[in-house]
Amino acid sequence: MASSQHVLLSPAELAYLHASLSLTPPIRPDGRTPIQFRPLSAETGILPGTNGSARICFADGTEAIVGVKADVERTAQRPGEETVFLEGGAGDDEDDQEGETKEGVDKRKGDASWVEMTVEIPGLRDDDSGTAFLAAMLSEALLADGEFVKRLWINRRFHWKLYLDIILISPPLSYPLPLLSLTTHLALLSTRLPRLKSEGDEDPFFDDDWAAAPYLFPRPAHTTTTTTTTTTRPPITLLVMAVGNNIIFDPSKEELAVADVALAVSVAGSTAETGKGEAEEAGRRLRLLSVRTIDPPSRLTPPGIANAANTAYGASNGAVGTQKMLEARTAEAEAVEGVWRAPRGGAKRMVLGALVQKVLERGGVVDEVLDALEGVELG
Repeated sequence: MASSQHVLLSPAELAYLHASLSLTPPIRPDGRTPIQFRPLSAETGILPGTNGSARICFADGTEAIVGVKADVERTAQRPGEETVFLEGGAGDDEDDQEGETKEGVDKRKGDASWVEMTVEIPGLRDDDSGTAFLAAMLSEALLADGEFVKRLWINRRFHWKLYLDIILISPPLSYPLPLLSLTTHLALLSTRLPRLKSEGDEDPFFDDDWAAAPYLFPRPAHTTTTTTTTTTRPPITLLVMAVGNNIIFDPSKEELAVADVALAVSVAGSTAETGKGEAEEAGRRLRLLSVRTIDPPSRLTPPGIANAANTAYGASNGAVGTQKMLEARTAEAEAVEGVWRAPRGGAKRMVLGALVQKVLERGGVVDEVLDALEGVELG
């Protein structure tokens, strides 16, 4: 992966790339603008026998497939939940059987264990640190606000258990997190669950007609009423980096090699619409779910021998070796014209804030990506 693989570029090439990306406007190797995403192709319903599936392929050939399977599972009773179920008296049971009280308070409860996610990347083990980190970031964004697992609630005795299998088909030519996130988003949009026919806390009984199965994230219904409904969508995670004073979205492996700071920002969008299908003036509302720093290759130490054990730095030569080691460290810290060196230390808070603010900008990159995914026909 790009975060753990060193780019085979010379110091002069890295310096030229960093200088090009620091210009105003920046000059990217592939000619894209700072906020332009790589071209991609997407389709859904490609895996038979699944509740939802999707495939996305970037223009560079990197391809990912996500399949979603659902199974009914009995909900484990927690201590004290029996008394909560009886709260309000037996006469209120019929009003509460759909998970809401008379006041409209959502009483559905979810748990992170209701979602099981696996990530497979060619050439990496399932327990590899990079694979585990990708799975953790995808799960974190999906379960951050607790609203997604509430959609899996059937009744107080049963729930849906979702299995998400995320597979990167081709070797990772760039950091695969955005591709895996967009494919997961599209697969969840295409996921359908059988229509429930049973009532209350009975054992679940479903309709055999798959055409009547509702989507896990239903599309807004067009009616003639004037009521306002809020449509939520699965989260997406985008990669954004800063080089000098420029903010660049969807960086390639070469661009990420000279990044001053790189962030993985997870957001979710919700749209308030009237009954006539017209969006309110507020438009899509973006919610920040999580922010993770991504270590670019320049901040990683290549495999080798520690200076303290390297004879080239004067190891095992006593005081002379110590003086030689100090001189070598000073030479490494000095700026050399035409040679780019990786920045040391952490990122400034103002830079991190500017990156997050750019991601949440109304009408920006996130809205463009979400609109594009909404336009994909659900198979």
